[in-house]
Amino acid sequence: MSFADEVVAASSGPMFRGAMKLSPRTQVRLSGGAPVVVDGQTLAPEIQLLLKLMAINAADPTEATPEAARAFADGTAAMVAGPPDEVAWTRDFQVAGAEGPLRARLYVPHERADDEAGPMLVFFHGGGFVIGGFATHDAPCRTLAAHGGVRVVSVEYRLAPENRFPAPVDDCLAAFRDIVARAGELGADPERIAVGGDSAGGALSAVTSLLSRDSGGPMPAFQLLIYPVTDMSEKTRSYHLFKEGFFLTSDQMDWYGAHYMEPGQDHTDPRISPLLAPSLEGLPPAHVITAGFDPLRDEGEAYAERLREAGVPVTLRRHPDLIHGFINMMGTGRSARAATVEMAGVLRQALQA
Repeated sequence: MSFADEVVAASSGPMFRGAMKLSPRTQVRLSGGAPVVVDGQTLAPEIQLLLKLMAINAADPTEATPEAARAFADGTAAMVAGPPDEVAWTRDFQVAGAEGPLRARLYVPHERADDEAGPMLVFFHGGGFVIGGFATHDAPCRTLAAHGGVRVVSVEYRLAPENRFPAPVDDCLAAFRDIVARAGELGADPERIAVGGDSAGGALSAVTSLLSRDSGGPMPAFQLLIYPVTDMSEKTRSYHLFKEGFFLTSDQMDWYGAHYMEPGQDHTDPRISPLLAPSLEGLPPAHVITAGFDPLRDEGEAYAERLREAGVPVTLRRHPDLIHGFINMMGTGRSARAATVEMAGVLRQALQA
């Protein structure tokens, strides 16, 4: 059986959906009998059960090829995404990349269907720079559009290892500039175009803001940084606390990094580790979201602190009961969806006229 076919048997179809609707007490009982508490935080019951189900016959993505890992992620995304939020319409089109056109998808919420110049989020998906795209991130883009009251453009930048660093960085900067230049045709106000993304996409959003500042080009109006990768040069305390057993593992991060960067690459390059940029002054306002049970928790929060020290308006929101990847898990129950809707509300407020 191929990696892409190794869908966790116990967490598929009706059985999975039924398990996610059980009472919190029953979910804890089925997943071990006691709540999971680490670092003073208690894991959400539905996430605890999800992790238990995923551990049954689960395949290790670090033992797969990038192509198989992508197929697996694409094929299982809808199972945990939940019912998609409704938007007025979507449209696939192309935006400029660093070395050619890239696929992009525009999400238009009902309240912005007739706008000629409304707020917009340019969204860069997560997936360790190796996996991800429209299939994995359709649901969170719909939620951000519908509840944030913004048009969302999701960009499919080139993936590693076929296109290693700095190809994704260069693509995201080129795409952002192209979208700003075409704001009129996309129904966006060029002064209210934000960047945002999750995990690797959070890193790409932060770096796009840094490079926009340094190049003197158009600047994002806001940064929505969802459990971002900000330092690939060392592993923080949260890496050791949550190195395995909480969806994203330390070994998986090593696997992603090995595919993204050439051997001998300087991991302290700010385009890889924006936390290590000499200065964060003059960057757009930001909202940084972290998950309590996430190896990347501490570096995301360190980035928020550095932004604050640099005088950048920033808010930090830790969801102590959630894990990395929760915006892709809104079908698991209450907590992940509530957290995603909350960040959409922050985006709405940040980009209001």
